[in-house]
Amino acid sequence: MTCDPRPKNTGLFRAHRLRAAGAACVVLTAALLTGCGQDSGSTSTGTETSEAARAVPERTTSTSPSPSASLTKDQQKRKKLLDSTKITFDKAVTTAEGAVAGSKLIELDLKAPGKDTGASASASASPSGASSSPSGSSASPSVTVSSPSASPASTGPEWVASVAAKDGTEHTVRIDAVTGKVLQTVEDQGQDAQEKSRTAERIAKATQTPQEAAKTAKDKAKGTVTSVDLDDNDKNVLVWSVDVVTKDWKETEVDVDAASGSVTGEHVDND
Repeated sequence: MTCDPRPKNTGLFRAHRLRAAGAACVVLTAALLTGCGQDSGSTSTGTETSEAARAVPERTTSTSPSPSASLTKDQQKRKKLLDSTKITFDKAVTTAEGAVAGSKLIELDLKAPGKDTGASASASASPSGASSSPSGSSASPSVTVSSPSASPASTGPEWVASVAAKDGTEHTVRIDAVTGKVLQTVEDQGQDAQEKSRTAERIAKATQTPQEAAKTAKDKAKGTVTSVDLDDNDKNVLVWSVDVVTKDWKETEVDVDAASGSVTGEHVDND
């Protein structure tokens, strides 16, 4: 009788192999899951970054505003007018008084191109409700108009002056503010004897010249004179009202006593 050797315990080895294979599968599966999770996370992060980039607006280059952008319309007009004016206030006074022999200045104003100078025509007319004659026919109004040819056109700024002769008769003188040339000299229409007498009286009382009054105003406001006017103030005091444009292109009105030369009032136009 042959004794066969006892068979080896193959089942035990098989179980060990199965457990080892299972453990390997578990490790592999975990590694795959981790890799997938990382990929998913990376994709999500990339997407969020892309979306965030799209959400940020593109940087635009801002330009600094021009100096004139901060000025009001009135300030811009004053700046433009003075930039184009070459004839100073003093020269305009001398030219205006020289246009009418023996005259004295009572008003001077710097005007922009296209502004009404008030010297193109003088007209006097009866009231619009003209009375009718007994026959029922209406009387036509009386109108006196100076010749249009006496008002030459000007494309630049002008000094418009009012000067008075010794008897008080007023004349309007237009001066080119670039060249200094006299554009027009015309006697104002419709002045009666009483108005002429009042004008002559004011000139006699005004011991301060317009140039002296302008200097006083400039010492007070520090700028460029653009207008002077001899008139009574609200306290019935004869004054030179002087307009001065300061460096910030604002306008200051300074009232100077026409007899004593003292400053009686000051008003700043902030527009």
